[in-house]
Amino acid sequence: MIKLNRLLLTAMLSAATCLTYAQTSKVISPRWSVDKAAAWQKQTGWVAGANFIPSTAINQLEMWQASTFDAKTIDRELGWAEGIGFNAMRVFLHSLAYEQDAAGFKSRVKQYLDIADKHHIKTIFVFFDDCWNPNPKTGKQPEPKTGVHNSGWAQDPGRHITDAKDFAKLSVYVKDVMTTFGHDKRIMFWDLYNEPGNSKKGNQSLELLQKVFDWARQTEHDQPISVGLWKWDLNELNTMQALNSDIISYHEYEAPEKHLRILQMLRTHGRPMVCTEYMARRNNSLFSNTLPMLKKENVGAINWGLVSGKTNTIYAWDTPIADGSEPQLWFHDVFRKDGTPYKPEEIEEIKKVTGKN
Repeated sequence: MIKLNRLLLTAMLSAATCLTYAQTSKVISPRWSVDKAAAWQKQTGWVAGANFIPSTAINQLEMWQASTFDAKTIDRELGWAEGIGFNAMRVFLHSLAYEQDAAGFKSRVKQYLDIADKHHIKTIFVFFDDCWNPNPKTGKQPEPKTGVHNSGWAQDPGRHITDAKDFAKLSVYVKDVMTTFGHDKRIMFWDLYNEPGNSKKGNQSLELLQKVFDWARQTEHDQPISVGLWKWDLNELNTMQALNSDIISYHEYEAPEKHLRILQMLRTHGRPMVCTEYMARRNNSLFSNTLPMLKKENVGAINWGLVSGKTNTIYAWDTPIADGSEPQLWFHDVFRKDGTPYKPEEIEEIKKVTGKN
């Protein structure tokens, strides 16, 4: 724990050396003040929900491409989420789906928001992602690998971007989406980059991270922006993430005792907080012990996974099951494909905390 505190303190103290968006470009939407962030939290209320992808999609591209966009399944599964009191979903976009068909992509985003709003669910949209497969391609997506966690999830952009033309394309994507939906009250906040530095990229991701903050600040938008902290020894990335986010978001898959210590450390930023990934049953990160703690601390709670499907996230990150049999203990997810709960007692626990009982 001493090491953890030192790493976090180092990230905070290195603020003076962090090159922020404000030094590099014209800012239209400056970083929110603490008071503005607090007002947003008061208006929004406590947030509870899940990371969402329909069970029929293996990755973000299969979710958003025209040929596989599955509004019927989205509607059904968000209805199950509404039924247990969830009021927010964190949803990953993908730049290649936009590049393939920008107008169609934005139309499907609107359709998704219409469905979510019908179920009284707000959305946290994620732009970029350093996790899992580094070579995303449009078109037909791969079938799931038997018993393997997130075998088809696609990084975005995947390869290390250095060319100005590539950055320009990504800039158009971010600015267009945020300008189109920047005043849409159905969007809770923009999560600009999931786990920068993952997949052994480390500080390779600094340039894109800085640029996406920059692009976001060059748009007019009513919602806060954030990039979640997730690995405590990535000091330069953590500093940039924390000091440029309007609200503090983070990931924590460990038991409540460790989770609470991290939460308390991050609270020193004085801003509203949302845990955008938690709940790994093997790690004792559970609905029964973590969800009530987060509500007590007034920290938003977004677990990984809603419905067991093609992402195979009932299997642990590092424990594939070769024959594809159901693990004795699911790693993530709440519902089976037919809407029955994995653990009925968990549903009761969730409903008790969300007030749905």
